[in-house]
Amino acid sequence: MELFAETENGRHEPLAARMRPRKLDEYIGQDHIIGPGRLLRRAIQADQLSSVIFYGPPGTGKTTLARVIANHTKSNFVTLNAVLAGVQQIRESIAVADEQRKLYNRRTILFVDEVHRWNRAQQDALLPWVENGTIILIGATTENPFFEVNKALVSRSRVFQLKALTKDDLARAARAALSDSERGYGAWQVTIDDDALAHLVDTASGDARSLLNALELAVETSAPSWPATPGTAIHIDRNTAEESIQKKAILYDRDGDYHYDVISAFIKSLRGRDPDAALYWMARMIAAGEDPHFIFRRMLISACEDTGLADPAAIGIVEACAAAFDRVGMPEGQYHLAQAATYLATCPKSNSLLAYFDALAAVEAEEAEVPNHLRDANRDAKEFGHGKGYIYPHSYREHWAAQQYLPDALVGRVFFNPSVQGHEGRIRDEVLARRELQVAAILAGEAGDDQIAEILTFSPASSRREQWARRLDSGKSATLLDIRNTVLTAASLARHHRVLVFQADDGLLVWEAGRLVPEGFSAGLCRSAEARDILLQYAENLEELDRPALESMQAICDNRNPFEAPFDRIISKDPAYTVDGILSFIDTVTPFGAPGARVVFSVRVPSLGMRLSRLLERTGMTVSADIQAAEHAVFTDSADARYAWTPATLSAVLEQKGFTAEITEKTFTEYRSPDPADIERWLDAKQSPLGKALEERVSAAERSSFRQHLEAAITGNSVAWEYRVLFCALDL
Repeated sequence: MELFAETENGRHEPLAARMRPRKLDEYIGQDHIIGPGRLLRRAIQADQLSSVIFYGPPGTGKTTLARVIANHTKSNFVTLNAVLAGVQQIRESIAVADEQRKLYNRRTILFVDEVHRWNRAQQDALLPWVENGTIILIGATTENPFFEVNKALVSRSRVFQLKALTKDDLARAARAALSDSERGYGAWQVTIDDDALAHLVDTASGDARSLLNALELAVETSAPSWPATPGTAIHIDRNTAEESIQKKAILYDRDGDYHYDVISAFIKSLRGRDPDAALYWMARMIAAGEDPHFIFRRMLISACEDTGLADPAAIGIVEACAAAFDRVGMPEGQYHLAQAATYLATCPKSNSLLAYFDALAAVEAEEAEVPNHLRDANRDAKEFGHGKGYIYPHSYREHWAAQQYLPDALVGRVFFNPSVQGHEGRIRDEVLARRELQVAAILAGEAGDDQIAEILTFSPASSRREQWARRLDSGKSATLLDIRNTVLTAASLARHHRVLVFQADDGLLVWEAGRLVPEGFSAGLCRSAEARDILLQYAENLEELDRPALESMQAICDNRNPFEAPFDRIISKDPAYTVDGILSFIDTVTPFGAPGARVVFSVRVPSLGMRLSRLLERTGMTVSADIQAAEHAVFTDSADARYAWTPATLSAVLEQKGFTAEITEKTFTEYRSPDPADIERWLDAKQSPLGKALEERVSAAERSSFRQHLEAAITGNSVAWEYRVLFCALDL
């Protein structure tokens, strides 16, 4: 069963077989999964491979990669070809593996080429042995394993997608074959015109095997006879190259990847509201013999996933067209297909129904109790008071009353966020208004429970500031999830990227970043060693190769990169609060970045923070010009580095430093219930910049009136506290 055994001297093998790399350093292409620092490379080097499936077009190096693994591992290596091997061969391989484990405590790696060719029974035969660790499976397939390979096998394996080789990769492979004296044509004086090599590379379509086969034919037919005398001069021109290779035809395969690519293009055209493209891709499928019921199923999904409540009639129209198609059949049924597709492609769009999956995630995250007033009062009202406090909405004029419906642990969480499209746009204001009243009513009963401090009283040693930060930085905060998602979206993470999270102490970015780069590498730098230890303790729950690398900031004090390789993306939340601090952050992380690395960070903008006058104006009170001027002076104080900048000034400074920064802003609102102690702190001239400015600019009587109005308007009430967050992305 030695798939990789060579014939005598390797000379009877095709050039493509002779030139297979034998070690990682010889491997060409696929840097996104096998490059320095990537997960798969680390696993091969450490001989810690788990079951994997290599998926990609022919000639991209799947079998070659298996051969490299065979040369690196100390495990017993067995190979099978799914086209030739049956259940008996599988059983023999398992018996060998079982014997190796029992007698020598040695693992067995089983490489199965064309694994998708096995039927379900053959694939099922491997399952228990993969599951109990007797066998580590390496499967190679040109078909999408999520559709063609047993789901149970896929779930126990890592899937790595190999891509068509680039033109540079193919050119390197060709030159290596021409210069290699042992396995290639280095023993002869082979020259090839640039345009001839370019033609071979272009028409190989990313397939190294196709390229090397054509090169072999071109070389060996250009000599007077073969094998030629060593040292013979052989020249390959454009005409010879054209005779040696032909372009491949790409056909629509109802059972292959192209089938899924076309339906994907169709759905994305519906989502993008392009009826021309939608009709084209649908016609492409129908002409190829696609099942119309499959197309209708996908349109029924799109009617809810991409259109949703923006046009609630869409689902009914598609269902009616599908029912009519069943009655009419083909070819006239194409009218019904076209009507459904055209309607979906032209109606307004909303994906707000994805709110359900946010709610499902919340259910999976924690088991919350049903609030007492929502419990069934018919059974236990007398004994346990179930249902007490429930407000019956129909007793009110608008058949609605503000009360808590979510569990206590989820009060204030927002799942459904109506868009401005179509029907949703018409109900949006009503939904949001009721939600605001509901949150305000709930939080009003918690007056005195919330501790609030803001940038008004910020100082590095402020314990109140830390308490405020802890409230906002809770892992349950929808605000932090929004910030996290915005940062990660701006980072445009690919599965193979190497990502560094700067100041990763709270874990907000580091875990999600790790999940988004399963074939790459994630790492975090923590401000404190204690935070690093806590994160490492959490990481113990993950598989070893899934754990992010974590270091404390002490690691960079020595001016060194403590990680294996440079990073493609560097992300951070609140790395600094001043322009100088932000510039220092960029200087600090630059040595960690690969050429062209993207840095993305969020930061709160103190100068655009919440103003107390704005809170009072919402109650209908007119705030005096002197108080507004004092407040304005605090938030525009050029002598205070925290307030002396805005997003525009930061953009200008970054431009002066040679960076082209993409800067966006978001305003976030947190509902909070201040208490009298908070107001006292805000207006204290000794510890608050605002208090000091009011004392210097406003009369005592006016300050007293301002305090009284604040206490009346804020104390015991839920207030909407706004702040601005800047998101910045730049390339090093």
